[in-house]
Amino acid sequence: MPRPRRPPRRPRHHPEHLFVSSRPRRPARPYRRPKKDPVRLIAYEALRAVDERDAYANLVLPPLLREARERGDIDGRDAALATELVYGTLRRQGTYDEIVAACVDRPLREVDPPVLDVLSLGAHQLLGTRIPAHAAVSTTVELARVVLGDGRARFVNAVLRRIAADDLDGWLEKVAPPYEDDPEEHLGIVHAHPRWIVSALWDALGGGRRDIEELLEADNARPEVTLVARPGRATAGELLTGEAVPGRWSPYAVRLAEGGEPGAIEAVREGRAGVQDEGSQLVALALANAPLDGPDGRWLDGCAGPGGKAALLGALAAGRGAALIAAEKQPHRARLVARALRGNPGPYQVVTADGTRPAWRPGSFDRVLVDVPCTGLGALRRRPEARWRRRPEDLAGFAPLQRGLLTEALRAARPGGVVGYATCSPHLAETRAVVDDVLRHESAEPIDVRPLLPGVPSLGDGPDIQLWPHLHGTDAMYLALLRRT
Repeated sequence: MPRPRRPPRRPRHHPEHLFVSSRPRRPARPYRRPKKDPVRLIAYEALRAVDERDAYANLVLPPLLREARERGDIDGRDAALATELVYGTLRRQGTYDEIVAACVDRPLREVDPPVLDVLSLGAHQLLGTRIPAHAAVSTTVELARVVLGDGRARFVNAVLRRIAADDLDGWLEKVAPPYEDDPEEHLGIVHAHPRWIVSALWDALGGGRRDIEELLEADNARPEVTLVARPGRATAGELLTGEAVPGRWSPYAVRLAEGGEPGAIEAVREGRAGVQDEGSQLVALALANAPLDGPDGRWLDGCAGPGGKAALLGALAAGRGAALIAAEKQPHRARLVARALRGNPGPYQVVTADGTRPAWRPGSFDRVLVDVPCTGLGALRRRPEARWRRRPEDLAGFAPLQRGLLTEALRAARPGGVVGYATCSPHLAETRAVVDDVLRHESAEPIDVRPLLPGVPSLGDGPDIQLWPHLHGTDAMYLALLRRT
């Protein structure tokens, strides 16, 4: 049956257009321009850079904060809030995605990424901070009006009001499967880690539910800033100012337990001290403390960028009259190494070289360190976005490089020399699997690392060690020491 035709439109002078209702008409509201909130704009810009350019928040956020301070847009408290919004949102991105998905009427992949970033930012304020719900919703909707437009801001408002109907625990009960049905998926959603990372960390850690939950919770905690006093140039006591406290394990470590700006400390500004996780310091100390027969005059850092371990090794070598060669493949990272070593009290040389194609003769060094490129799963506290960016297939890409670097490091050491293989990942495919594989083809024997780090607890059965955030307060650094035979 044909659809009936619409009646012809009446001309505007038709008498019906002159009809005036007896009910008074509500006056139209004047359009209100959205108010720009510099704190949330900074957080949004940082999240977009991470999403669009695969940038790291710790590299993107500081310049945004600095520029806003120079313009007078924010103060110190504002900067702290922007930092919490960025890092808190990134840490729990996967969990917030599950919650947002339960509140929208379409697959999450059909929601534009900028809208998702605004929704995640709002979800974190609602579920992960003490910001009142009405303020979290209103400020996020206002941000959406600024960066997305009024139309999509209405969508953001509707979704956030649904999220605000429950707290985080309530939402986790709805979106996470019961632990008994799927332990890894449950832990992944509750503690905001991809399932494959939960599985890998659990394999490396061992233990039961309590152990893995403590580790995952530590990954989501804000890490302390740790300083290193480079021996011969500064002392730990010199860095103990304000709220600073001594490190837990390294004699050169100082923790800024209540935050603080490292650049405000004179020794840091002068390069006599630096920012360095205590786990990295322990790696350098263990290599330097390993017993050695014969000469001890030539040390090599075969993967030196960006220079933190090289600076500590250089200072330790100088105290014994040894020289350090610091090699880095990437020229821009080699420049960072040179900057970190500037002023070292002993002889050193920075070379741009590929550790898998060495620029030195075999058997040239007494001590060698290779802190190899890896997935970085041991530093998820500091780079929370890495957990959502990494994929299981990345392991296969790193494997040949890790084996090649360790093989050439062993060949660079003289007979009786010591080689340290370190990685900021606890994944077994990047730690023991690499060492065991290389030892099948190279003449070397393991050294027990544990006696070289007196006072450090929970180092496992040896001979290698694995540090953990929840047990040691460090990044999850791995170290194996091998003696060339």
